[in-house]
Formats: sequence, C-alpha cells, structure tokens
Amino acid sequence: MGSVQDHYRNLLAKHYTWMMGASFEEKVAEQKALLERIVGRPESGEPRGLALDLGSGPGFQSIALAQLDFSPVIAIDMNAELLDELRTHRGNYPIETVETDLASLDEVETASEATVAVCMGDTLTHLDSRDSVRRLFAAVLRKLAPRAIFAITYRDLSVALTGLDRFLPVRSNNEKIMTCFLEYESEDHVVVNDIVQLRTPQGWSMEKSSYRKLRLPADWVIEALCNAGFRLRSRGVAGRLILIVAEKL
Repeated sequence: MGSVQDHYRNLLAKHYTWMMGASFEEKVAEQKALLERIVGRPESGEPRGLALDLGSGPGFQSIALAQLDFSPVIAIDMNAELLDELRTHRGNYPIETVETDLASLDEVETASEATVAVCMGDTLTHLDSRDSVRRLFAAVLRKLAPRAIFAITYRDLSVALTGLDRFLPVRSNNEKIMTCFLEYESEDHVVVNDIVQLRTPQGWSMEKSSYRKLRLPADWVIEALCNAGFRLRSRGVAGRLILIVAEKL
C-alpha cells in the first residue's frame, strides 16, 4: 500500500476529472454555486482578497473562487499532474499554483492574509492523522484575516460499512470501469482500494492502488476547529459530502 501521494501519482490523477462524472466546466459551475452560498455573490466588481484552495486538484474550486472575484487565488496541491491540468484551464484568472503538501502550509508565502480558505473534495481525509488535522487548522488560522471564512467538504467514513456495501461503484462507460473497495482498518483509518478496468485493443486491463484515509466524525472536526480558534457558522451537506463552514474569531 502506497502513500496518498503515490496513489495519486500512480493511479488517481489521470482518472480524477473523468471520475467526477461531469465536464470540467460543469464541475466549476457546481462549485461556484456552492461557494456563492458560503461567501455570497460579488457586489462591487472589486477583488475580494486572497483565497486559498487547499488540495486544489485540477482547480474546480480555484476557478470558481476567481470567478467570484477573489484575487489572487493560491491553489495548493501535492500532485504535479493535477496542477498541470489546472494551468491548462485557468486562462487569465489570477490563480497561482503551489506544489506542496498541506503539512507545509506555513511555508507557503502570501502577500496578505486570506479572506477565504477552502479545503474541499475530501482533501481533509488524506491527512495521515487527527493530529495532522489539528495542525492544519492551526496553520490555516494563521493564514486568515479576522472574520475570514474557512469552508470544508469531506466524506464522513466514521460509520463502517459491512459486507458487500464496502464495494462502491465510482463511474463506468464502454471504455472504463472504476470501483472502490473499503477496508476498515482501525477507528481512525480506512484503506481505500481503487480498481480501474480499461478497454484496450488487446482486451481489458486493470490498474489498482491502495491508500489510507482518515475517519473523521463531523462532531470531531467541528470541535477541532473551535479549539483552533474558529467558530462554527454552519454545518450541512454538499452532495454526498459533509459541509462545514467556520469563521476565524
């Protein structure tokens, strides 16, 4: 079983946008609508300040934030391939890319305090421990201006699935089938086994890789945010993900 970075480099990055089940533009529009609910629509047309996209992936949230007049947007991700994909889509939007992991957030230089930070698309569960989550929240707090917003989406894996329910279809078409199988290793971790079957001229081939994800109950995440110096603004859902919005005190 490899690290999160190995898993994305060896398997997931090249299938990431495809597995979303929508076009890149549709995913940006979806995330823009979600972020409008959180931060409101732009009013004056003036830049709304610096935004941090933590675990940006190919840039669905980064571009949405730029469309909502945040400038600059700093997109941080540890996978070079996904950041390359972001750069092919950013056009003239004021988006800067930084290739690093979230444990190094304090080392990312910013010209000002951020007015919003997002950590979306299940990025939070990619950290290696609950202590790492606590350290991330403290680092985010240091990057934010007073009253700035911190929005998180992630998959709550705290309730263990059993039997055949652990097999999760991700997406399929005539050329590709992706399935995920979960193994609940401990109270804190689940092993994610991703299997991609590809049609080739010689027949079907298979790619596979495994990595660990954190199991984070929403109540625990909220408590950790409050202990770090945030206050809860709202808790809800975004599709199949938990949505938590906090504010720096």
